[in-house]
Amino acid sequence: MHLAYPAVLAALLFCTGLYGVLARRNAILVLMSVELMLNAVNLNLVAFDVWLSKAARDTLHSGQALTLFTIAIAAAEIGIGLAIVLAVHRNRGTADIDRLRDTAEGPETGSDDGGPDRHGPAGDGGPDGGPEGAPVPADEKAEATA
Repeated sequence: MHLAYPAVLAALLFCTGLYGVLARRNAILVLMSVELMLNAVNLNLVAFDVWLSKAARDTLHSGQALTLFTIAIAAAEIGIGLAIVLAVHRNRGTADIDRLRDTAEGPETGSDDGGPDRHGPAGDGGPDGGPEGAPVPADEKAEATA
């Protein structure tokens, strides 16, 4: 068998996994795409090991041994990754990567696009429009809520 067949198959698997990592928004699908990429690398390791072992009969089959280590590390990675995804899903209720990234950055302090500011109508610091930390009289609080 030619070396080109497994190499082309591994390239297709790797490109499919790369597309899955870049295009998917679900964390579990991203982890599955990473596994697909690792399997493409494993296929290359075994194919090149077999190809190189035909030249020398007394080889150690280091590509196949490295593949076993890669499989073990990938299994540990997917176990930890799924545990993290499940814990985040329990706390936040979603496994969407964009939403998780938005919540990790925290709330913005102001908006530059002309939208409403989170500090109130005047937008100058305090929650009621006054300077930050300054006490607001009770009658102004009543007017602000009315």
